[in-house]
Amino acid sequence: MIEIKEIMPEEVQQKLANGEKIELIDVREEEEVEEGMIPQAKHIRMNDIPAHLEAIDKERETIFICRSGARSGNVCAFLQERGYNNVINMVGGMLEYKGETKRKSELV
Repeated sequence: MIEIKEIMPEEVQQKLANGEKIELIDVREEEEVEEGMIPQAKHIRMNDIPAHLEAIDKERETIFICRSGARSGNVCAFLQERGYNNVINMVGGMLEYKGETKRKSELV
């Protein structure tokens, strides 16, 4: 069984507050991200990940986000099976994230 690296929402929030350049990918559906997403995150729906592997840097640590942490965990497992060793799942997802969020339409 693959062990997936995890990060807590508070740690992500702290990294952003400290000005760290971190790679975030939100894998939720369109209507979910419209309710609010982390402004620094890219949006690639979970089902679109296989078609967008080139958008994910194998060498760079990338944190994946969903509503609760289940889908993003599945994405991390999928990517690890394909040689992506720097993927991290945000446990608890957006349900637990207390930092700034914006509607996707506000980010365009």
